[in-house]
Amino acid sequence: MFDRRAQILIAPLLRAGARLLVRRGIGADAVTWTGFALGLGGALCIALGRPLAGLALILASRLADGLDGAVARLTRPTERGAFLDITLDFVFYASVPLAFALADPARHALPAAVLLAAFIGTGSSFLSFAVIAERRGLTSPTQPHKGIYYLGGLTEAGETLACFAAMCLWPAAFAALALGFALLCGLTLLARLHAGWRLLGEPG
Repeated sequence: MFDRRAQILIAPLLRAGARLLVRRGIGADAVTWTGFALGLGGALCIALGRPLAGLALILASRLADGLDGAVARLTRPTERGAFLDITLDFVFYASVPLAFALADPARHALPAAVLLAAFIGTGSSFLSFAVIAERRGLTSPTQPHKGIYYLGGLTEAGETLACFAAMCLWPAAFAALALGFALLCGLTLLARLHAGWRLLGEPG
């Protein structure tokens, strides 16, 4: 929901960082893999009961997630890179609720399962729409630089990161945060179903 505003604010920093990486011969795929490794490291820290260290790695991971696209745009964006970026992002997002469940199964397992189920709903609606939009030749009017049609909602990357940060800062509130965010994901799913039904109901 606030991703586009955040992207406008941090775009100059990402471009500067990307130029530095390109000068050093570091490609977008390497940045993507690095960001993914940092994200999984953050999840591991959470599972081991060190949520603040986990948050630091998660923030570094999301910085890399912004840099890989900036590097790709300065060099040569590829479909393989877009596929890699999207796939690893979804694995990372799933790893954080799982990590909290592993850290405290008795209190966190059920809320984490609910949140993961909600992630499946938002993720499947996002990706299935993108596949059909590609077949129709549709492009996003708000996110034209993305590798696929970016259908937004209440729970985009920025909101998810804010939720993860709150979980790491206040792990005792994980259950409430997970269930509350799962509800927002449900609203996002309903909004995407409505948008998909409307946009794809027109003849291709």
